[in-house]
Amino acid sequence: MSSIDNLLEVMKALRDPQSGCPWDLEQDFRSIYPYTIEEAYEVADAIDRQDWPGLQDELGDLLLQIVFHAQMAAEHGWFAFDDVVDSITAKMTRRHPHVFGTATIDSATAQKEAWAAHKQSERAGAGEVSVLSGVARALPALMRAEKLGNRAGEVGFDWPDADGARAKVDEELAELDQARQAGDTAGIAEELGDLLFATVNLARHLGVDPEDALRAGNEKFVRRFQALETRLGERGADWSDLTLGQLETLWQQVKRDE
Repeated sequence: MSSIDNLLEVMKALRDPQSGCPWDLEQDFRSIYPYTIEEAYEVADAIDRQDWPGLQDELGDLLLQIVFHAQMAAEHGWFAFDDVVDSITAKMTRRHPHVFGTATIDSATAQKEAWAAHKQSERAGAGEVSVLSGVARALPALMRAEKLGNRAGEVGFDWPDADGARAKVDEELAELDQARQAGDTAGIAEELGDLLFATVNLARHLGVDPEDALRAGNEKFVRRFQALETRLGERGADWSDLTLGQLETLWQQVKRDE
């Protein structure tokens, strides 16, 4: 029996109505999918940390999530794990005619364009009438904003360069300021959302992955904040011992030293 067959049998046993695990039997697609998302992020974290033994473990945890969903689907008679494998195999073969067929593609850029064309054709064939159909609502908002912008750009609804996207950021900032001056709480939230969306579009045009950029920004903040904590400790001081201005001075020192 193969390794994957062993795993499938383990999951089947866990979901056995008579002898399975009570917790596993209580789960459904909705209760499990947060764990699926969490495991995907833990895979990304292991890669970021270059923790290769950890990556092996995290990939196993993610695979378990796929097997779990497939088992529940099989119980409903919808599809089984083999159907999942067959569908992705067929999709990858279909989207790589230059590898598995007679098409010729001579660069990564050309492949990216061909991939987008294949996906658009598949969406049309599936009856998706909107260019934006199929962009999952459950995606993190930052990632979904990038995908929505990319989709719109595929049909030409986009700025020709980063300057247009940058100007849009200024426009949204001005509208946010207007909402603030008016004391419009709902308007502030709306304009802030527009500003974030415009910033993601600017990132696209600058060739920057906004998710990676924000992740790096988060880590920079953690690193500098912890350095600030160290400096406070060296002084024998607490947060309440310094004014905001003094803390800002220390923060600027941390930045300079870094």
